[in-house]
Amino acid sequence: MRVTEEDLEALSIGAAILGTGGGGDALIGKLMAQQAIREHGPVDLISLDEVEHQDVVFPVAMMGAPTVFLEKVPAGEEGYLAVRRMERHLGKSVTALCPIECGGMNSMIPFVVAAQMGLPVVDGDGMGRAFPELQMETFHILGVSGMPACIADEWGNVVLFETVDNFRLESFARACTVKMGGYSHLVDYPMTGEQVKNTAVRGTVTMGIQLGRAVQAAHRNHSNPVEAVLAATRDTIYGHGIALFRGKVVDISRRTSDGFAIGQARLQGFEEDADKTMVIDFQNENLIAKVDGQVVASVPDLITLLDPDTGHAVTNERLRYGQRVVAIGIPTPEMMRSEVALTVWGPKQFGYDIPFVPLEQAYPAFYQQVGVPKEKEKYLVQSSDASR
Repeated sequence: MRVTEEDLEALSIGAAILGTGGGGDALIGKLMAQQAIREHGPVDLISLDEVEHQDVVFPVAMMGAPTVFLEKVPAGEEGYLAVRRMERHLGKSVTALCPIECGGMNSMIPFVVAAQMGLPVVDGDGMGRAFPELQMETFHILGVSGMPACIADEWGNVVLFETVDNFRLESFARACTVKMGGYSHLVDYPMTGEQVKNTAVRGTVTMGIQLGRAVQAAHRNHSNPVEAVLAATRDTIYGHGIALFRGKVVDISRRTSDGFAIGQARLQGFEEDADKTMVIDFQNENLIAKVDGQVVASVPDLITLLDPDTGHAVTNERLRYGQRVVAIGIPTPEMMRSEVALTVWGPKQFGYDIPFVPLEQAYPAFYQQVGVPKEKEKYLVQSSDASR
């Protein structure tokens, strides 16, 4: 598939949905990628099946607090500088790029650099969503080293990292990113094509485009864009999304700390959720959602706030008092729910002393009706919560 400026319009909508409130502002990323394609030409999006075993693949992304981007727009060359420095260090030329995460701005950064370098982008990533830390990757849990890694800022400063493990990479790169002003552009987990094939979540860039096109079609057809988003997830590796709560933002607390945007949003319900309250905690991305104190969704399943009129995602840095939103949940791809995966990005890793309960298990009546991917049928068990 050849990705054009028009495709990026759809991807920016869908990637914001997959970004679960974080991942960086997709609008800024879209403008950067569109400018790069306008100057250098379209970018080829290739499937994992098209990647050769001997290929050299670099994941590229933005690192830092998404709130910083509202005041500190990138120069546009940061990712390119980091990739070139990594090539010099390894003594190898990169043959393809891929997203670290398919959510928000970070779905776009590979297209910026790919256009500048005349390279393809691989249709897959390391999360199937967005997460705040560098070790929270399928690459990591499946044994790929994040090193060497490289970050660059808008002034041309470039720092190369060789750490003993991926957790220390997160710590050191985060500290350096804070010193760079709150964000940097990153290359890590340099891989062979064979490693990418064995560790990436498949088809996630295409998924973002598909979600965005569903929203665009709903606008043309004057149909409900939120329902369009939920329906577009049905026959995918994710599974059918579900509307969790309809409400208005009545309180938002947000701070930038240690390179993260950390906070909490409180929603007062309307329509069928009148007289109820939802609270969502976030660390860049939405982590856990509670209704009247009861957990209804948590990481690694996706929790996203949508504008009920447009179907567009409302990112946490743009969340404001008085906004009307629909909170939706989307089941995460099954590889994100393995036992080892949950030790890296389950609720306990973010400080919540609760087990991870898949959406299909929390809402069995709904999922028995709409169906689930075959690998998720094990979650369709009878539960006392079936009427939730």
